[in-house]
Amino acid sequence: MNKLRELLDQLRGLDPNDPGRWPVGVRIGTVMLLFVLVAAGGYYYFVWKSLHPLLIEARAKETELVATLETKARKAANLQAYKDQLAEMEKSFGAMLRQLPNQTEVPNLLVDISQTGLAAGLEEKLFQPQSEARKDFYAELPISIRLTGDYHQMGNFASGIAALPRIVTLHNIEIAPLGGKDLTQGDLVLNVTAKTYRYVDEEDPAAAGAGKGKQGASSKGGGK
Repeated sequence: MNKLRELLDQLRGLDPNDPGRWPVGVRIGTVMLLFVLVAAGGYYYFVWKSLHPLLIEARAKETELVATLETKARKAANLQAYKDQLAEMEKSFGAMLRQLPNQTEVPNLLVDISQTGLAAGLEEKLFQPQSEARKDFYAELPISIRLTGDYHQMGNFASGIAALPRIVTLHNIEIAPLGGKDLTQGDLVLNVTAKTYRYVDEEDPAAAGAGKGKQGASSKGGGK
């Protein structure tokens, strides 16, 4: 304790303008302190100041890589679930495709649609298939239909169409009194467009013919 007091008294008695008269131990300690301060300043200015932005960038990159790794880990953990979901979607898509008739089944489907109206007790006034409209992987076949009967029979017709094993949708439904009579009296007339859909294979002759027709039209246009 006494030595510490003596050291403090010596330090208070030092003349900063005459370091040569300082005790040897104090001079050595001062030189070492100055060396440490200079080294720390040099490290900060020449090393830390230039490398600090790189450190920040590396930490940001590390955070990004960790987030990516976590995302991929979650996906890997759910890979089997994704595969099962994809298989279920393919199964459902295949079931929907099976509900689309092919070229040879369309005539029978048209008969089924017509018979559905007759089975409901409606009188068929018009049943006119229109031209096919080619979509991505299927063709749409609209049918203009006019039927007469009462509300109950028309409801049975709609239910019968929904129960068909093939996809048939009803569009542009119009119901009006037959002969201008009141809706509550007598028969009604139903104008509706029924649409059925046909799966189109790449090797479908009809599709190939449509493609050739388009190419021929383009050639003629180019010749002009």
